[in-house]
Amino acid sequence: MISMACNIAGVSMKNPIIMASGTYGFGREYQEYVAPALLGGIVGKGLTLHPKDGNQGVRINETASGLLNSVGLENPGIIAFLKDELDEMTRWDTAVIANIGGANLEEYVQAVALITENAQKRRTMNRRGVDMLELNISCPNVKQGGMQFGVQTEMARDVVRQVRNVTTLPLVVKLSPNAENITEMAVMCEKEGADGVSLINTFSAMKIDIRRRRSVFENTYAGLSGPAIKPIALRMVHQVAQAVSIPVIGIGGISSVEDIIEFTMAGAAAIQIGTYNFVQLRAGAELVEGLEQWMQREKVNSLDEIRGII
Repeated sequence: MISMACNIAGVSMKNPIIMASGTYGFGREYQEYVAPALLGGIVGKGLTLHPKDGNQGVRINETASGLLNSVGLENPGIIAFLKDELDEMTRWDTAVIANIGGANLEEYVQAVALITENAQKRRTMNRRGVDMLELNISCPNVKQGGMQFGVQTEMARDVVRQVRNVTTLPLVVKLSPNAENITEMAVMCEKEGADGVSLINTFSAMKIDIRRRRSVFENTYAGLSGPAIKPIALRMVHQVAQAVSIPVIGIGGISSVEDIIEFTMAGAAAIQIGTYNFVQLRAGAELVEGLEQWMQREKVNSLDEIRGII
């Protein structure tokens, strides 16, 4: 009997395939292509305490084997999410994961406290709330002159510690590949009470419009995702998985069943699909079906048999 089931920080999932934040909306946008119940989980669009309009100008630009994005965390804010999106998401038989960002420490804490309070209130009414939080520590820290929380371990420590103090929900921290030491960052997250880590976020990158003689993006730089970053993401997941005992969720250019198996062998407990959702609207269904077929063909009854074997 083949089982693709996995458990991340106490949250049971029917398979390890999760849709990544910023690439799947809040799930309803893809319903006509993939039944949400097929998926292990959905990470909703990145949320901040207050609504954000996002960046001006060009937001998306294709590259060789990848995608540059400068969306700027456009989102409706926590309150609107809880009011307009959560009810539908929790009706699906899949894990609901809220991705949280912030411009400063106070915003992170307040946003997480609001979602936690909502989840507790819904529980008393026998209604599902958010199942898990993904803390995005790659957002600009306005109070620190534009530095990112996710780059320096000691700067990130305060965020993880204080957020952990205001929530009982399973907490996964999403790590930046631009961190000074991503393994050290992951170890810190575990010590401060994180239930898991997800990695990697996009790489800081650039595209120049040679005709106009300026950067394509208003903010000069953008985030690079897609198959181009997969080998680096795989290496980082392998390093982090060997350094921590909490679950590691692999992200970065995954676009095939073979990619999923590689990340699993490197130690990932689950994976997230991002840019591939733009290439193949039925990516989730395709990969779930393909993974099951691979396991049958290779006589692998559980992914635990191959997880972390490298």
